[in-house]
Amino acid sequence: MTFVHPMAMSGQCTSGGRAVRAFSQAMSFTQTTSNHKHDTEPVYVDLNQVEATAHAKDNEEHVLILTPLKNAANYLPRYFELLDRMTYPKHLISIAFLVSDTNDETVELLEQQADAFMSRWKNRYHNVAIYQKDFNFELPEDRRHAFEMQPLRRSYMARSRNYLLTAALREEHAWVLWLDVDLVEYPPTILEDLMSVDVDVVVPNCLRETEDNSFWGYDKNNWQETERSLELQKDLDPDYVLLEGYYEFLTHRNVMVDMPTHHDPLEKVPLDGVLYMQGATFTLVKAHVHREGANFPAFVYQHQVETEGFAKMAKSMGFGVYGLPSYLIYHIMNS
Repeated sequence: MTFVHPMAMSGQCTSGGRAVRAFSQAMSFTQTTSNHKHDTEPVYVDLNQVEATAHAKDNEEHVLILTPLKNAANYLPRYFELLDRMTYPKHLISIAFLVSDTNDETVELLEQQADAFMSRWKNRYHNVAIYQKDFNFELPEDRRHAFEMQPLRRSYMARSRNYLLTAALREEHAWVLWLDVDLVEYPPTILEDLMSVDVDVVVPNCLRETEDNSFWGYDKNNWQETERSLELQKDLDPDYVLLEGYYEFLTHRNVMVDMPTHHDPLEKVPLDGVLYMQGATFTLVKAHVHREGANFPAFVYQHQVETEGFAKMAKSMGFGVYGLPSYLIYHIMNS
């Protein structure tokens, strides 16, 4: 196991034999050293060979799992339990975290788990990277989901995602998975299942378990436009951000959590010329979508920002975005 620095950053100091960089503390644990002998040597990489296919496991396609974090220490044990339960080959999985504006033990717990993952003899991950970048954005917990705070909050979330994506994406990655830290259940075969659908962007249906053991829809950022919602947008100010699940402004969209869930789990909801579907609780993206420029707008793009803006941007670029209404995953109750 070799410790490497994934980014060149100024202000280096040492702590316990590991370098910590001032710009954004970055540490990376990897199975092997770089393929390039010297940084000064010319490098040729044929990106035509980096493909995302329906047979990713057989083709040994690499996947990058990305998770932005803030004060997430309480969620990490279950997060890592579910992650390590995945059946996709561990040596084909890289994991990267961006920790922002945090005052709990998130970074320390990540370091401990990264050490554990990369020091074991079997089922070792390809790479684990931890980045830290503070945006100095504070919001009271009881105001985090308030309607009027969402455009600003999601703008900072978009910046966080873009930092993480640009820092962690490597030439070998064929897939990118955006994974929330506070999921409580999903199938171990979920990566292979979603990859088999073979579309540019795909999301399962995220529900939330309630105290009476029933399940409610959680991720209302997965939706389809309707004729009525598109008509409504014609008279909106271009900078107005539309939000789902808030009584303050009804968008008249079809939300995926309201769609039937008793069909084939891999039956996808197709998008035609006027339909969009968004979300990032568990979002699998073919890496070329990001490489070609579809990221998370921190500005208003077609009345959306962050993950919803990403889906609209991807659609504008000609990529397909799909949802699986009957493929169910579950989110923690109190988030």
